[in-house]
Amino acid sequence: MRTPQIALTFAALGSALAIAPTAHAQRDAQRDAQRDAQRDAQRWDWSGTVSAGKVVYIRNLNGAIRVEPTSGNTVEVVANKEARRRGDVDEVKITVEQRSNGGDVVICAIWNENTRCDEDGYRSNSNRNWRNGDRSNGNDVKVEFTVRLPKGVNITASTVNGALDIEGVDAEVVANTVNGSIVARSNTGPVSAKTVNGSLTIRTGDLGRASLDYSTVNGQITLEIPGDSNADVELRTVNGSISTDFPLTIEGRFSNRRVRGTIGKGGPTVRLATTNGSIRLHKS
Repeated sequence: MRTPQIALTFAALGSALAIAPTAHAQRDAQRDAQRDAQRDAQRWDWSGTVSAGKVVYIRNLNGAIRVEPTSGNTVEVVANKEARRRGDVDEVKITVEQRSNGGDVVICAIWNENTRCDEDGYRSNSNRNWRNGDRSNGNDVKVEFTVRLPKGVNITASTVNGALDIEGVDAEVVANTVNGSIVARSNTGPVSAKTVNGSLTIRTGDLGRASLDYSTVNGQITLEIPGDSNADVELRTVNGSISTDFPLTIEGRFSNRRVRGTIGKGGPTVRLATTNGSIRLHKS
């Protein structure tokens, strides 16, 4: 009569042993999933004091940059790194350099350990992976920056694959990308912007004293400047139209594809050039 009891005891023990590895496997799977999630997405942030008149440089390769106004004199920067396909966010570093208290700040997303970055842009110790703008070393990670910019602090933002959105700041703006559109609106200006594949939508509160260039290959250009501006303008498109709210004093022969003229008394040169797209020059 005891044999069935012994068999039953061993059966119960076997069931318990079978459950234990399953529980361990579930915990291991959860831990691996958490580790993978951390590797797939990661947040980085920085804040610091930057004096009015100084510059915040944001350098990126893959991903958008957004800039918005904030009060006070503290710059806040958040970068969200996200891996796509077989990318690894841990291999993409964000560097910060501020040479003096309240001075210019350079913030860069770095994919390649051979890459160096400063206010002049990216450079590499080798030629590998630098052709055609590829500096990511094959690591498919997207980095999206959000910058909160105090009044009077200037911004220079650049990326290769990504849009730029700079809204309502009170500063001088320089915005450059290759594959992406640019929206840049400054209440005080001046603003300059260039892309290759994308449109430009610009509003500048002041033209400043230096020349301003707005260019793209595939995209429309819309520029708003103050109604009392004085400037020399050059407007050029190949496949598109040109329109302006300003009365222009035309230089040379009139063309609906290429216009050179003067607004008001003349002043700094403002150049708008696209290949495939129209040009609109508006009063703000």
